[in-house]
Amino acid sequence: MELADAARWYEDRRAGLGSMFLDAVEATVQSVASWPVSGARVEGPAEGLDVRRAPVSRYPYHLAYLVADDEIYVLAVAHDHRRPTYWTGRT
Repeated sequence: MELADAARWYEDRRAGLGSMFLDAVEATVQSVASWPVSGARVEGPAEGLDVRRAPVSRYPYHLAYLVADDEIYVLAVAHDHRRPTYWTGRT
């Protein structure tokens, strides 16, 4: 939902910008899939869990994700300034 809302917001500003945002998010997902521990560790959401964040290039967003065993769980695509930790209950 939040990803679609953000893409729609960008698209409303300029045609094609929403797609560019989605491409940047996808590039971040691919980067995290290749190097799961490259994101900055997030302290606090759930003690003992490997929760991390990776910036979305060229946009004020980050990908919040959980690394567990051989799996990566995307928790949120969150804006850096508007409620940046609203997703912490998702861990």
